[in-house]
Amino acid sequence: MTYRAGIIGTGGIAGMGILGMHDEDDIGRKKVEASHAGGYAATENIELVAVADIDEEKLRTFGEAWEIPPDRRYAGHESMLTAEDLDVVSVCTPSFLHHRHVVDAAESAASPSVVWCEKPIASSVADAREMVDVCEETDTELVVNHSFRFTDKIRRLRGLVQDENLLGDVRSVSSQFRMELLRNSTHLLDTLVYLLDARADTVAGHLTGENEAVTSLDAGRTVDDSGGGGFVVMDDGTFATVDCTVPRDISSMTLQFVGTEGKLYLNMDDGEWRYWRLEDGTHVEADLPGIDKAWTWEDDYRRAFPNAARHVEALLDGETTNHSTGTEATRSLEIIVGFYLSHYTGGRIPIPLDRPLRDVRITSW
Repeated sequence: MTYRAGIIGTGGIAGMGILGMHDEDDIGRKKVEASHAGGYAATENIELVAVADIDEEKLRTFGEAWEIPPDRRYAGHESMLTAEDLDVVSVCTPSFLHHRHVVDAAESAASPSVVWCEKPIASSVADAREMVDVCEETDTELVVNHSFRFTDKIRRLRGLVQDENLLGDVRSVSSQFRMELLRNSTHLLDTLVYLLDARADTVAGHLTGENEAVTSLDAGRTVDDSGGGGFVVMDDGTFATVDCTVPRDISSMTLQFVGTEGKLYLNMDDGEWRYWRLEDGTHVEADLPGIDKAWTWEDDYRRAFPNAARHVEALLDGETTNHSTGTEATRSLEIIVGFYLSHYTGGRIPIPLDRPLRDVRITSW
């Protein structure tokens, strides 16, 4: 059986390249495989049949690059969702539009069984919760594209930490990634809550007010998203520090875990993973069972999109359960919103957020 896919938003992550990951001369001009469209192309039974965007020039460029017929390039998502019968819809628009586009897709005549939404899930916790609720009410699987969850090494590492007790009880995590919090650190924070299988209990944060994406994206307006960080006490007792204050060119995505049975160092940018097991009070370096070499952006991240699309395919076939739900994606958003609330109030923020705090919206792209 061949499944029909549509994409809302024809920018970089949809299939035309993103800054920092692809050749700058190709961005917006050529199709890129590490994308939603590229993921669909890697599956056996999903065909990209329609796209929608309000920017008609981007729509034309995307349609030509990915060979979408002109009559299936829609100037607005409503037209596509009305005219097409779709099995899966990708939402690849800026984060402040995710809520509207996911809800519209789930409730539409297109009646998709799966909505594959870019990260972060939304700009406010209230929006994220409504997206989850609407998808449950319409029997729609909401898959959030936190790409690390779809890489083989991270999935194996979670099994080692959660099922094979690699680290024992994790007591402390130190982490670092590039600014900005909503646009970038959602990757870091989702990896944190995924590996720990935990949720924040208390958050305290600091914002720098700096946003390098304003320049790199040639943005026409100011947004809230900025560099920042803080500390998070997880509901399993783990104490985590988060530093997402530095620019892309000097940052390195790192996480260091300290547990009762060992410690673990992950450096994604430099391709270095190290593990030490604790033996009689001494840390002894050892190999990570079942993991050959370290995770890298060049190899593992690029395979995440085909892996995620194949996961969507397996969901459509009824052969798996959702690896990246909207409920789980909300865990990283809660932390980010908590950082903002803490910075502006000067206090610690309890999670889950009560009303009206869950309505606080952080604008980004």
